[in-house]
Amino acid sequence: MTTTAYTSTIRTRIAPSPTGFLHLGTARTALFCWAFAQHHKALGHDAQFILRIEDTDEARSTQAAVDQIIEAMDWLELNYDEGPFYQMQRMARYREVIAQMLQAGTAYHCYASPAELDAMREAQKARGEKPRYDGRWRPAPGKLLPAPPAGVRPVVRFANPMDGEVTWNDTVKGPITISNKELDDLIIARPVSDEAAARGETVGTPTYNFCVVVDDLDMRITHVIRGDDHVNNTPRQINILKALGAQLPQYGHVPMILGPDGEKLSKRHGAVSVTQYRDAGYLPEAMMNYLARLGWSHGDDELFTSAQIAQWFDGTHLAKSPAQWDAAKLNWVNSHYMKQASDERLAALVTQQLLSRTVEVAPAEGAAAGAGEAPTMVAAPITADARLPHICALFKDRCDTTAALATWAAAFYTTPQRNEAEYAQHVTDAIKPAIAALADKLATCPWDKASLAAAIKETLAATGLKMPQLAMPVRVLLMGKAQTPSLDAVLELCGRPLALERLQKA
Repeated sequence: MTTTAYTSTIRTRIAPSPTGFLHLGTARTALFCWAFAQHHKALGHDAQFILRIEDTDEARSTQAAVDQIIEAMDWLELNYDEGPFYQMQRMARYREVIAQMLQAGTAYHCYASPAELDAMREAQKARGEKPRYDGRWRPAPGKLLPAPPAGVRPVVRFANPMDGEVTWNDTVKGPITISNKELDDLIIARPVSDEAAARGETVGTPTYNFCVVVDDLDMRITHVIRGDDHVNNTPRQINILKALGAQLPQYGHVPMILGPDGEKLSKRHGAVSVTQYRDAGYLPEAMMNYLARLGWSHGDDELFTSAQIAQWFDGTHLAKSPAQWDAAKLNWVNSHYMKQASDERLAALVTQQLLSRTVEVAPAEGAAAGAGEAPTMVAAPITADARLPHICALFKDRCDTTAALATWAAAFYTTPQRNEAEYAQHVTDAIKPAIAALADKLATCPWDKASLAAAIKETLAATGLKMPQLAMPVRVLLMGKAQTPSLDAVLELCGRPLALERLQKA
């Protein structure tokens, strides 16, 4: 076989499996791989970032998961230079390499049945040994193998070196050495199925660890950054690469992300798919920033753009210990980027949030109930208008997600949910005359912020009240809450008809 020689090109890859949606850990790994390639591009090097879909698990892989992976990568703006490549479209190549390995003697057929393997492992356990394949079908000089049993379709195993060690200098963990005696002969192809046999195929579906090696070889991957749950796969993959005469990539295994309780991050910690965070109102630049800080640092910096990540990420300063997920910290980062976002951009995002919510409205004309019957209300999406960018400008400093901002905005387009405790506390019989007096002034004054502020001050002077005594009940009536931005700004955005309608409910 031909030895592959790498050039000075830098090539990284992310290789998610579409057996589920892209989750936070894989997104962080994708970010690191992307940033490493971008960093070297900025230095003038030839560098590429590749997306590969590892879809050999046909029973569990779904097109919906593939679509979500690509959608999540696009949302995070992790733009890949090549791909997506699909392993199921490369089956002929994998089988070609297996055939070459069988001919070269670096792989062999194994006819051991599942029952034989189970019995072998039980016997090893009884002797106090580590269960592992014993090489019974592995060819060796002077070894006489039995005739292949009739009707049994074999697996293909890799002839792992029997002596020596596998050592690599992990870019995160440092030097790692594994004895080859700890590694048995890995299955690299499953038995041929009936359907495949009918097509004349002699090699079954290749396995994950083998496909990864051939992909990394063919795609000339120079740097593999991945989770440390893959450390145990690495010595096997290195040995297969060596058997193929390939130059090895550099490996770096980043620790897992843990939940606040120190356990592996899971759904109970909020470890939902990346796109669910988008739908919950997080900005992509905030998610990029937060994920980067989970296991990587640049001095004491907490906030940085994707361009800065790419500028600074050279593969160093990766933590050797696991990072902990902190939802409050993510919200803080997101609130920072919301303050930086333009009002028009936030309005577009809030519009999508509002359209996902509904309000009860009367049916359209022609669909009303019969004579004498009350119309049956129907659910309709909340629609915004030209005020929305101004609403976003007023409320964004109070929000840590666009979903929270949409809740404030919704109060201008549908009756807000009233805080009953605050209503009882502030909208008292004693204050209602002052509210009525303010409503009278608002009915005729010019509708701009300065004039509204003047009307409020005149009402305070006439009633002898202090600002909180009047402002809080008015806010409860207008927005359902006693705490809002400045009252004159809220009134201006409400508009005269809506403001007077709500004040009359005192």
